[in-house]
Amino acid sequence: MLRKICVLFFISMLVFSTASCSFIKTKKPLNDEKKSVQKPSVNVKTSNNDVSKDVEDKSAESEAEDTTKGTVNNDVYSPQINTEGLDNTLYGWGMRVLPDHKTPEITSKAMNLIKKYDGIFTGDTTKKYVYLTFDEGYENGYTPKILDILKANNVKAAFFVTGPYIKEHGDLVKRMIAEGHIVGNHTVNHPSLPKISDEKVKSEITGLAEMFKSLTGKNMHYFRPPMGEYSERTLYITKSLGYKTVFWSLALADWQPLPGGPDESYNTVMNRIHPGAVILLHAVSKDDTMALDRILKDIKVQGYVFKTLDDISK
Repeated sequence: MLRKICVLFFISMLVFSTASCSFIKTKKPLNDEKKSVQKPSVNVKTSNNDVSKDVEDKSAESEAEDTTKGTVNNDVYSPQINTEGLDNTLYGWGMRVLPDHKTPEITSKAMNLIKKYDGIFTGDTTKKYVYLTFDEGYENGYTPKILDILKANNVKAAFFVTGPYIKEHGDLVKRMIAEGHIVGNHTVNHPSLPKISDEKVKSEITGLAEMFKSLTGKNMHYFRPPMGEYSERTLYITKSLGYKTVFWSLALADWQPLPGGPDESYNTVMNRIHPGAVILLHAVSKDDTMALDRILKDIKVQGYVFKTLDDISK
């Protein structure tokens, strides 16, 4: 009897051992399968450190791609830009005109932003150098004459153009380049930049650069904010896109007919000329065009030398 009990006990233990082994064999594949479906990703909420690192890595990869590839077909530099925390208070460019051909004064806030974001307000104020620039929002029929006058006086200028100008007057843009002038970026549609989003600011600037490169094969290096309106945020974006923002230290209300005609244009420029002056004229002005030859000749008579924006950047 005792022997039968021992045999039965041995058989039951053998069966239990086999069942246990079978359970372990089937359990391991289940564990492996579970591992595969629980692979962490950025979309799964894990620890803060894991998520931050993953996002940071992807961000770095993305930025590297933008830097090397540029924008499609034109190689226009378009980096990722983060303006979080930057002031977007809208400022309009302005200055206090001083007598006796002294450098105009701007606010300390404007001066600090100019220095911080490598902007241009004047050139070398220790020498009698001047820098001539034109804004070209649209063509009013005077640019060919302006180019003729510049050529006759051996003066190089900078022309800040918009999208419609490049589209409709590519022949004049090509002539500017051929005759040694600088062509600068004035955005595609001439909006107030502080009033639009980061992406829109970027597209206004890079879009114009793409149009220019398609036309001329060249890149742009200088930018003038439409209407002279800017903020710290927009100056940061402009610099991040590789531009120097160009303001001015001498200008007049010449986008409309001047009450005093060409004489007012001439007298205003000559009375306000100063060492390092960045002169802004609008190429749509008949008065400026009629006065331009006399302005250029008499500025030279006073001992000034015309330089370019490239000379400021050296």
